[in-house]
Amino acid sequence: MATTRTDRRLGRQGRALAALLLALPMSAPTQAARVEELNAIVAVVNDDVIVNSELQREVAAVLPELRARGTPQPSDKVLNKQVLERLISKRLQSQRAAQLGIKVDDATLTQTMTSIASRNGLTLEELRATLEAGGMRFEDFREDTRRQMIDAQLQRQEVLSTITVTEPEIDRFLEKESGRLVERTEVRLQHILIAFPEGASSDQVQKAQAKAKGLVRQLRSGADFAKLAIANSDGQQALEGGDLGWFKLAEVPTLVAEPARTLGKGEVSEPLRSSGGFHIVKVSDLKGDEGGIVNQTHARHILIRTSEVLSDDDAKTRLSQLRLRIVGGDDFATLARANSEDTGSALKGGDLGWVNPGDTVPDFEEAMNGLAPNEISQPFKSSFGWHIVQVLERRQADTTAEVMRQKAKDAIRQRKAREATELWLRRLRDEAYVEVRLDTDEN
Repeated sequence: MATTRTDRRLGRQGRALAALLLALPMSAPTQAARVEELNAIVAVVNDDVIVNSELQREVAAVLPELRARGTPQPSDKVLNKQVLERLISKRLQSQRAAQLGIKVDDATLTQTMTSIASRNGLTLEELRATLEAGGMRFEDFREDTRRQMIDAQLQRQEVLSTITVTEPEIDRFLEKESGRLVERTEVRLQHILIAFPEGASSDQVQKAQAKAKGLVRQLRSGADFAKLAIANSDGQQALEGGDLGWFKLAEVPTLVAEPARTLGKGEVSEPLRSSGGFHIVKVSDLKGDEGGIVNQTHARHILIRTSEVLSDDDAKTRLSQLRLRIVGGDDFATLARANSEDTGSALKGGDLGWVNPGDTVPDFEEAMNGLAPNEISQPFKSSFGWHIVQVLERRQADTTAEVMRQKAKDAIRQRKAREATELWLRRLRDEAYVEVRLDTDEN
């Protein structure tokens, strides 16, 4: 009986193997065609290319985001078009960063990944397991995080470092718009851009305007904004249903400042013309003022930046030694003047003055908020470098004229940053050689 069962198993395996072998000659060309399709070039970006397999990986990553937001899924061609534009923008920024020598080393990346895991109540290994359980490769997430860190450094260097805010600008802002800081405090906006090319003819402009007006009519008749944005918008957030997220009212881009301040929740603006096209804006949600009392911290710090000749370990060790000297009786201010690489505060002995919530980067604020008055932190890292910080005192303060001026300054800076970044991204695209080989025609 045992021999009979064995023969039967071998017979079944033999039949299965024979069927597989018979299928191979027919499936091989199909497999080859599939490989060729995935390797097909869908865009040329300067001296680099984007292939279909990259596009499809990005599409696969976008789909769960659409489902999570409840955004209607567009047609394959619309989705491919929007995702490809996102990939082209990413590739252009990566190329620019490489030209400038901007990198994020593995140690810094691991520290950031560990911080991301910690903020979600996970260890790094638990984060890996969570991502892979959701169908995302940990290495893909890791490299995407590296790219985002590089892009942030690039934008700080290329765009944000050039932004200045003058005292007259603050005066004019407070004269005309101070009410926006204390009344309607935040708005959530959705956006559709119907673009026309630089130097567009009057016919092209009229065609874009007619399309924008037609979309406004549809929206005011009850059409879904997100669905229309995905299908029609030329804006950076098209795949997010045009969702620009929450803005402090004072930080809303200048072009849409008026509708953001005056439209009711759920209302849609008329088409707004800019140099690049017509914009449609919806106030999807809003928040009111929550009061003028803020918790302020008076702090000072010492900053050591890493470089090619100074590693993270070296910076951390150096700050640990400085901390021991301060605890042992050396003057913090004197050591800050001699050692801190934050030139703005070093001359003041590292004194940052009174700091409001949100004035510093999250890593710095978290470390500072965890200290008691007069306590000195252990060395920690932020996007600017390695720090030690000491809290001198804390207070609750009403919204004074000084605080209002700082809020106005921050609002102007954020507004300028958004507008400058958008122009910078367009300039990168205009100055590059980009050839799209993907068929995105819906007709």
